[in-house]
Amino acid sequence: MQYVFAASGMTCEVPGTDSSRTIFKGLCFAIERGEIVDLVGPSGSGKSSLLTAFAQLNPHAHGSMELEGRPASEFTPQQWRSQVAYLPQKALLTGSTVDEAIRLPWTLRIRNTTGTSRPSRLSRLFSRQSPAAQAKALLPSERIRATLDSIGCEDIDLDRAPHDLSGGQAARVSLARTLLTEPKVLLADEVDAGLDDENAEKVAAIMAQYADRGMSIVRIRHRPPDGRASRIVALDGGALTETYTNSQKISQSNNREDGQEARA
Repeated sequence: MQYVFAASGMTCEVPGTDSSRTIFKGLCFAIERGEIVDLVGPSGSGKSSLLTAFAQLNPHAHGSMELEGRPASEFTPQQWRSQVAYLPQKALLTGSTVDEAIRLPWTLRIRNTTGTSRPSRLSRLFSRQSPAAQAKALLPSERIRATLDSIGCEDIDLDRAPHDLSGGQAARVSLARTLLTEPKVLLADEVDAGLDDENAEKVAAIMAQYADRGMSIVRIRHRPPDGRASRIVALDGGALTETYTNSQKISQSNNREDGQEARA
């Protein structure tokens, strides 16, 4: 079986005054296309360190990783992070408006292709427009509005300043931006931590919709299981242990019983 994302030998050592401290060592992890996996464990066990390692954002971590069978060494860091996207618990939103903050990845992508010897199809198509206008053509406000509404952000105007948002609102705006970039793997670090149950359910629902379209999602969560993850992986004491959800166990049990009946 070829996983969308696979990692092996993942090790994280944080330097200290006298000696380094090992957070985890030799961990292996893999996820299939369209799968949702919940990563749980006590505070300080290294869950965020592991996700940032997967996204190549952790300078203290190393290991072997593959995306759709290709080693991480074949990607630039920017290429890797656009496909293996880390969504931090504390949102980082840059721009004068929510609209602008959500479009930032598109604007940066267009700016990076400007002036290249071989312009991309997108830059040729919108060559006479400013990067902001090109980004708006690629990601219309209507699509942004619909995405925000679906996660309980109907009260957020697109021209609102990001610094005026509450922590929960900023986290959902950041989630909307990341989902709209459509990475192959989404690493979500407690996006629902500051939300009430109703809005946490909306966040879980939209993630499930994107998983149905093929996005693979790892969620750090402290809430009770919501039935959407196929596996729950616990990180504790530097080791990973894996359990399947009830629905997955039932499916496996049925398969075993079918095999036993066939042999009988």
